[in-house]
Order: sequence, then C-alpha cells, then structure tokens
Amino acid sequence: MKIGDAAAESNLSVKTVRYYADTGLVTPGRSESGYREYDATTVQKLRFVARARGFGFSVAECRELLSLYEDDGRASADVKRIAEAKIEALDRKLAELHELRDELSRVAMACAGDERAQCPILDRFAEI
Repeated sequence: MKIGDAAAESNLSVKTVRYYADTGLVTPGRSESGYREYDATTVQKLRFVARARGFGFSVAECRELLSLYEDDGRASADVKRIAEAKIEALDRKLAELHELRDELSRVAMACAGDERAQCPILDRFAEI
C-alpha cells in the first residue's frame, strides 16, 4: 500500500510515517518507480510505534522496543526494564508538574485580579 494508506491504517500522519521510514524505524519496500510501499507487517510496526509513542516513549526507546518485539528470543525482563524506567521517568515528571501546579495556584490566589498593575504572578515569573 502507499504511504497515505499506511498512515491512515496506523493513525499517523503521512509526515510521521515518512519520518519513521527516513530514520530507519520502519523499512518499507520500494516499487519499481521508487515509491515507498507498505505491507501489513510494516503497518503493524507503525501501529506499535504509535502506541509506544502514546505511552511517552522516545523514538530511540521505540527503536529498542521494536527490536525486542521482532526478537523471538527476547527476554521479557528486558522489556519490563524499559517499561519500569519509563514509569520512573513519568513519576518524576508528575511530581514536577504537581509542584509547578501548586506554585502557580499559590501565586494565582495571591493575585487580586483587579485593575491594579501589581501582579504576584508576573512578580514570581520575574524572580531570579
């Protein structure tokens, strides 16, 4: 199938599918005229990558996961290690986001929100 069909089948944009092919994440075939052709296996890999990206995995992490997916001799422990590392990273990011939300909430509550120019929100952003 052509790139547009592969993109639709995998719920990705044509630009994203092209990027994944250009970076070697997936390797479509080529028609006699040089156009990329995507078979069912390649589309399945695109879906795999789309789902992994949805969980926050980087392209490099997706490359590693895809390599494990394609390796019938893989150890599930290797996959679990990657997933647990991502969970730890997500936990750190969540903690950071909670701290940012709490601080923004504090300064927003301190702002009168009236016609005066003085604003604790902007003051907080301007701190060094």
